[in-house]
Amino acid sequence: MQALLLTLKLASTVTIILLFFGIPFSWWLARSHSKLTSLLTALVAMPLILPPTVLGFYLLLLLGPEGPVGKITTQLGIGLFPFTFSGLVIASIIYSLPFTVQPLVSAFEAIPGRTLEVASTLRASPIDAFFSIVLPLSKSGILTAIVLTFAHTVGEFGVILMIGGNIPGETQVVSIQIYDHVESMDYGAAHRLSLIMLVFSFVTLTLLQWIRRRRFAFVPVKSK
Repeated sequence: MQALLLTLKLASTVTIILLFFGIPFSWWLARSHSKLTSLLTALVAMPLILPPTVLGFYLLLLLGPEGPVGKITTQLGIGLFPFTFSGLVIASIIYSLPFTVQPLVSAFEAIPGRTLEVASTLRASPIDAFFSIVLPLSKSGILTAIVLTFAHTVGEFGVILMIGGNIPGETQVVSIQIYDHVESMDYGAAHRLSLIMLVFSFVTLTLLQWIRRRRFAFVPVKSK
């Protein structure tokens, strides 16, 4: 139960933070014509193909006592992030970033530019148009981003193990505890936790399919 609660806490924290920063960042990616867009898009997508242990290893070096970020946080009196819950949050934000940004960018790109032009002619400010037009039209993309980010964070293993280790009550999430049970030959406990993850995965995929069907269920048919 302790590992489950810690996993839910981590996934909720990461999802909220990524949604808060991911929405404006994704909007900029979707509408920007800057030369940096392609570079940033590639950087965001890197966790999709990069082995989790590689990402965790470099984060460990970056945030450790000899790393540039670790030295700064130590001097500021914040302490070190590796093997803490805060370290898990930082690593999970980076690792789950594409699962937030990509659905949002796709949703924003699907909004016709004509719609925003009409809003502008009606004297709607960019902020008003964003909250009254863009976000409602992107609801399915936002829901998809929330579900994918939460689910992906719940299922993380390699990055979590590298940056957080296996500290009960601090960094031992469900995926790590399953690995711990298997190592100790406690297959019964591993089976119970694995079954929970199987059910969670099935519910998540079902929810994504529902969002997808709902997205296309109200597409108006043009009359001849």
